[in-house]
Amino acid sequence: MMDEAAGARGALHGVRVIEMAGFGPAPFCGMLLADMGADVVRVERANAPERGFPMEPRFEVLNRGRRSIALDLKTDLGRSTLLRLVGKAAILIEGFRPGVMERLGAGPQECLELNPALVYGRVTGYGQDGPMAHMAGHDLNYVALTGALHAVGPANGDPVPPLNLVGDFGGGGMLLAVGVLSAYIEALRSGTGQVVDAAMVDGASLLLASTYGLMAAGYWTDERGSNVLDGGAPWYSVYRSKDGRYVSVAAVEQRFYDELLRILGLDSASLPSRKDKARWPELRRVFAARFAELSSAEIDALLSGSDACYAPVMSLRDAPANAQLQARRTFITVDGVVQPAPAPRFSATRASVRRPPPRPGEHTEEVLREWLE
Repeated sequence: MMDEAAGARGALHGVRVIEMAGFGPAPFCGMLLADMGADVVRVERANAPERGFPMEPRFEVLNRGRRSIALDLKTDLGRSTLLRLVGKAAILIEGFRPGVMERLGAGPQECLELNPALVYGRVTGYGQDGPMAHMAGHDLNYVALTGALHAVGPANGDPVPPLNLVGDFGGGGMLLAVGVLSAYIEALRSGTGQVVDAAMVDGASLLLASTYGLMAAGYWTDERGSNVLDGGAPWYSVYRSKDGRYVSVAAVEQRFYDELLRILGLDSASLPSRKDKARWPELRRVFAARFAELSSAEIDALLSGSDACYAPVMSLRDAPANAQLQARRTFITVDGVVQPAPAPRFSATRASVRRPPPRPGEHTEEVLREWLE
């Protein structure tokens, strides 16, 4: 079933968006805009080679909420149809390598001449310029370049890929969404559109703003697993329970740390000082031994509801059943597929999933009739 708020008008109701079909950050941005009520039309390239993971459309969660049309952009008719749609749109987003849209005859110059108020959003790995701009790559390569990958992982261990959250989605899709919405507000004010160049190397670097500040101030070292927020500190880490499940503690402030010790029955006077970094391994062994004495249920009973900064480590399968996430309706089910609900929440113009992911080209006639006639 669709989300019960499917009929709600979102904050972007009436805003027409063209999304050039692709994978990763651009579809994520398109999903955010569609969840907020925009009329997002996904333009599939007819006869394009299959990419990604072949599966039924209902599993393509990133494609939810929009309509799909298919155009053969190698033909004059396909290109002219795309440009006619551009003339009716407020925003266009694309995630191709630099130069692809220009070769299709639908680059920023052509589109902005046709529609001067258009916001033209582009997301790439390395950006539109620079010596690496035209190189192929994926999320892992982009976060590697920024220092983000180097910072994630255990002490004396290898860097650990942080899924594709940092490059594709946080540093790419969300950055693009912020950029195009900011440019859209300016276009409403001035009547003038512009190009938004969102590079994942820029976005991943931006997500490290606080970390770079801490390093400059001497509170962060460039060694994995040796800092307070990277799992190096024993009180900001993950531990294994007696029954083999994992729990997280993040008692950064002294009062929360004191609460953690009190509940676990640990005597601070007999423990190494948490400020003594050289004794962190010793303190970690104490915490590890204490958590290993308790089952995950016992740990939950002790720490839930406290200010010890605790949470169980939920699996992807288990997370939707968590009481807090259920209370928030953080996950919803659309056409039998469990998926994250739209966010953030709006008090008046509710975000919602208005339609399931489309089949490629499913709405071609409908959209062309509605937009162009």
